[in-house]
Amino acid sequence: QVHLSESGGGSVNSGGSLKLSCATSIPTDNFFCMGWFRQAPGKQREPVAVSRIDHQTYADSVQGRFTIFREPNTLYLQMSDLKPEDSAMYYCVADSRRCAFLPGAFEHWGQGTQVTVSS
Repeated sequence: QVHLSESGGGSVNSGGSLKLSCATSIPTDNFFCMGWFRQAPGKQREPVAVSRIDHQTYADSVQGRFTIFREPNTLYLQMSDLKPEDSAMYYCVADSRRCAFLPGAFEHWGQGTQVTVSS
């Protein structure tokens, strides 16, 4: 009964900004933990940012450039000063009972939204 749906990806020049959205089928406060992962072709899936109540955790590679936050039925990722190495498929994730900075910690996944950053 839980569905996550990402949007907001696209193509942008280096230094540009994008805001990703993840619409949720139930209110976001039902999820103890929500976040964003990304995967580039030929590379392993990696965590980007995780949100728990009044606490956010960011990968070192995006610290200071990305911001994760929740609204009642949407999770957002505001991305600024984008770099070519940020190019990837970005996935919204959620879990009701635990929170950890690894893919196996999350029960629910969205379909992904593509981000491409050009030099």
